[in-house]
Amino acid sequence: MRQMADDGQPALPPEQDAGALADRLKERIYATITMIAVVVGLSLGHAGPTGALATVLTTALGLWLAAFVADQQAHRTVHRHLATGRELRRMLYVSSPLLSCAVGPAVMIALAALDVLSLSAALLTSAGLGVVSLFIWGCTGGVRMGGGLLLATLAGLLDAAIGVAVVLVKVSAGH
Repeated sequence: MRQMADDGQPALPPEQDAGALADRLKERIYATITMIAVVVGLSLGHAGPTGALATVLTTALGLWLAAFVADQQAHRTVHRHLATGRELRRMLYVSSPLLSCAVGPAVMIALAALDVLSLSAALLTSAGLGVVSLFIWGCTGGVRMGGGLLLATLAGLLDAAIGVAVVLVKVSAGH
């Protein structure tokens, strides 16, 4: 028997549900901003590739666990039972980008470990790629809203400015 959504309509799998897609993108953007702060902080420190990789991976895992525990706690409080089945799949689908935010920095750190580039350059490149991804998501959102190229570019620049602000705060604080 097919499950029904709250509005009485057939429930869509998470990858087809617009609400789940929006929540998933929100988590990815949040994780990207957080990871920008982490890699900039690491670039200003004295960690080696192993320490930097451990920090990036544990940050992503910690973000994911915090989101998953919070989702499960909220669900349990509101619905009076643990999320299972479709509800649990949706939670896992939505929160998975919190883990994937570590992929880019991990690849860059691996390149540093292989002496392709310095660790500092790898970490700052990771931060730069994070800022670029914020710009792309902002532009994509602007285009999808029908604002035209100029407004889409402006939306991308505003989103990228958030990433740049995170970098500037971390650099000015010296950590």
